[in-house]
Amino acid sequence: MDKSVVHIVDDDESIRLSLDRLLRSVGYHVQMHASSQEFLDAERTDAPSCLIVDVRLPGTGGLELQDYLTRIGYWIPVIVITGHGDIPMTVRAMKAGAIDFLAKPFRPQDLIDAVSHALRADAARRAELARSQEVAAKFAALSAREREVMALVCSGLMNKQVAGHLEISEVTVKMHRGAAMRKMGARTLAELVRMAEVLKLVRPA
Repeated sequence: MDKSVVHIVDDDESIRLSLDRLLRSVGYHVQMHASSQEFLDAERTDAPSCLIVDVRLPGTGGLELQDYLTRIGYWIPVIVITGHGDIPMTVRAMKAGAIDFLAKPFRPQDLIDAVSHALRADAARRAELARSQEVAAKFAALSAREREVMALVCSGLMNKQVAGHLEISEVTVKMHRGAAMRKMGARTLAELVRMAEVLKLVRPA
């Protein structure tokens, strides 16, 4: 069993327990919360996670919780559930980034599928973030000139053009380019360009 966590926020204890049993039966770790505040106050593990939240809650409702998490920059895939859903609620939830919207009563398999999709999305986001941080750390270790050369080369300039732009010799450009590729761990120029795109040194093609 992996360390992925499914958070359930619903003020109806019977629903919380029912969803808990369902999700644990297919191997998920579950944390239950009776309110939005209880979720916000809870300790959350640094692992792929998703949030199942009811629209109608005492105090801060599900959509308001979703909006708040977005404002504070806490990204977690949200699955909105409700027994009182309507089209405006659905549109608002999806526009705010909800990964799915399920109206009660829903089929157990629909929820399992939504959770599986949400956790995969969060795992992919975390992997991409880790990759970006790794690339940024390597870039920070380059010398100032190596960073300049990398940016210009990855923007599409030839070695001769980079040399003219920086007023250095083409041999020196090649030296800095080689050093940058080695330190960045790029085996090809295409790999170096992809790293530059991650760093937003150049725009993706």
